[in-house]
Amino acid sequence: MADTAAHLDGNSLAGPLSEILAVEPTAAWWRCPECARAGPLAELHVYGPEPGLTARCPGCAYVALRLVREDGYAWLTLGSAAGAFRFPTA
Repeated sequence: MADTAAHLDGNSLAGPLSEILAVEPTAAWWRCPECARAGPLAELHVYGPEPGLTARCPGCAYVALRLVREDGYAWLTLGSAAGAFRFPTA
């Protein structure tokens, strides 16, 4: 069944995401979907640097995010999701 609801394209996220991504990242709060622990990004346990950085919940080790850099790009995966965002870094 096709989605018949009206929608905007991804460009509509440019403004709202630029407001979020322009802040100091360690001040951001995160809530674990597994154990419900909440706290600032700075409390996550980070492993790496190769092949990238993996941040895990300090309570249950759930993957909060992964950040991998390659050839002028940064790949960001939130949670244990299968998809990732690619941002140009150059």
